Amino acid sequence: QVQLVESGGGLVQTGGSLRLSCAASGGTFSNYNMGWFRQAPGKEREYVSAITYNGGATYYGDSVKGRFTISRDNTKNTVFLQMNSLKPEDTAVYYCAAGMTAWSTGYYDYWGQGTQVTVSS
Repeated sequence: QVQLVESGGGLVQTGGSLRLSCAASGGTFSNYNMGWFRQAPGKEREYVSAITYNGGATYYGDSVKGRFTISRDNTKNTVFLQMNSLKPEDTAVYYCAAGMTAWSTGYYDYWGQGTQVTVSS
């Protein structure tokens, strides 16, 4: 059983930056593909970004390409999401997820509790 804990969310102005972290425990972190999702009130969950188990490949949703960067440190069991040039439409609860299924499926086995990101205009 993998436990995931997100941190780093908060309130930021348009154009600002935040770095989200997701610390994993209870499993072999380097075996898992990791993903970031977000969900805004009244909207469907959106697949934001993903990184393969060894960091060899990454994925970004169209809405965040060029602004967000995903990375991981397998020695620290942590995945990061660097978010730059933030926009009000990035406001959402951000969740990290872990899974062994191919990241392209968007299917993950374990989920964190989420961290709120609010971008003010």
